[in-house]
Formats: sequence, structure tokens, C-alpha cells
Amino acid sequence: MAGTDKTRNQQLGPAPVAVLVSPQLGENIGTAARAMANFGLHELRLVDPRDGWPNEKALTSSSGANWIIERASLHASLPEALNDMHYVYATTARPRGMVKEVITPEQAGHDMRARVARGERVAILFGRERTGLTNDEISLADVIVTAPVNPAFASINIAQAVLLMGYEWYKDQAETLGQQTPELPALEGPGLQTPDTRLATKEELYGFFDQLEQELDAAGFFKTDDKKPGMLRNIRNLFARAALTEQEVRSLRGIVSSLTRVHERRREARARQEGGG
Repeated sequence: MAGTDKTRNQQLGPAPVAVLVSPQLGENIGTAARAMANFGLHELRLVDPRDGWPNEKALTSSSGANWIIERASLHASLPEALNDMHYVYATTARPRGMVKEVITPEQAGHDMRARVARGERVAILFGRERTGLTNDEISLADVIVTAPVNPAFASINIAQAVLLMGYEWYKDQAETLGQQTPELPALEGPGLQTPDTRLATKEELYGFFDQLEQELDAAGFFKTDDKKPGMLRNIRNLFARAALTEQEVRSLRGIVSSLTRVHERRREARARQEGGG
């Protein structure tokens, strides 16, 4: 599986528990487990799965998140699955006509991190593929979580719901981006990436500016002396915005030098022809 290092399937620290209520297909349980593994969720509880448990299709659909499938616990009822929890989030897209706070997945992520940091045990409820959670099941939760989706097409599948909640839980505590490989570490964060090089120093950048100015002068680029200062500022600002690396500055200087040599050879050839004539 691309993007997966199966040697690193160790259990992570305290995290919300994912509770799937009456899931129908083993494949959906497996893809939900895969989504959990993406974002540091590792405890899965199943309430009355339709096709029984264990389920081989759940294991094969987990794409390597087998440790989550193998450690999943089976429960006959939702209250039994929630007995040791302190706080419960119920995911649903439909209005329920009950007096209960509604928050977004992003708000839930902040709240879950705060509660887990205080030592609380929290769970996230995910409903059936076709009908979701019942009102009676939602009444066992402390808060409803509803995503800001297209109201005309609001249904998302179990794995998508788990992925969305897992992302919001994990994003602010993630130390890196993406995958670590044997050749390269995971990315430290968003922004300019400079593998095998570094940002150019001002000395290197100013050296390029000086070279470029000299060659443009020699080529007659600056038509009048009064416009030259403004044109130089524009050129410097252009390259300053590019956040050039040391390698890029060396490449640019090489380009300018190559063009200069070509023009010099052409001038010398013309001079020889004129002299010979």
C-alpha cells in the first residue's frame, strides 16, 4: 500500500474511541479502520455489526490497519459500548428536533483534544450506512457533530465521516506532514521545501544582482540613466519575491555568464570578419 509503513503500526497515545453502530458491511469497517490509522485513532468498538464479527472482509479492506481490526471490541448494545466514557460525540447530517448542542468537526477536534488532555475518555459515534444513528442513540451522546456540507447532498459514508473527525482530532498535534520513507524524513511542515540546498544568503543574492546589472549595462538594456534606478529596483524585487535557493542563484549566474559568452563570441567573430574585410 503506497504511503503506508506497516512496520510502524504501534499503538499511539490516548485518543478518542470510534464506535460504529450496527455497521452493515465488513468492507466499510475496514475502510473506517484505515481512516482511523491515518489520524492516530486506534481503538474501535462495534455495536451489533450486521454480518457478525470477526469479519475477514474488514481485515482485507483495512489496507494494513490490521492492528485496529484485530483489537476491535464487540458490544451487544450502545450503552454497553459507552459505559466507561466521560463524553460522547454523535455524528449526523440530519436535523433531529431535540434540544442538544450542535458543533462542527473542527470545534469537536478542539474539544476532544482538551478533554483527552484532562484525562477524560471520549467516544465518537458513527451510524449505519443507510440510516445513520437513531434519535434514541443520539440521546445517549452529549453533543451532535454536523459537518458544513452541501445541504442538498449531505450524506457521507462511514469511512469519510471517520476520516473527517480523525483529521480534526489529529491536525493540531501532528508533528510532520505526509509519509517518512527510508530515503527521506516526513516533511516538517508547509512552506518552501529546499532538499539538498538552502535559501540563498543576501550576499549571494546581491552578487547575482551586481553581475546582472553589469551585463545589462554592457548590453545597453538601460536606455536612459534616469530610468535605470527604477528598473533595477523592479528587477531586484522580482527576484527577491522568488525566495531563491543557493542552487538557483548559482544557476542564474551561470545562465547570465553563458549568454554573455555567446554575445562576446559573436562580437569577436564580427570584429574578425570586419577586420579581414
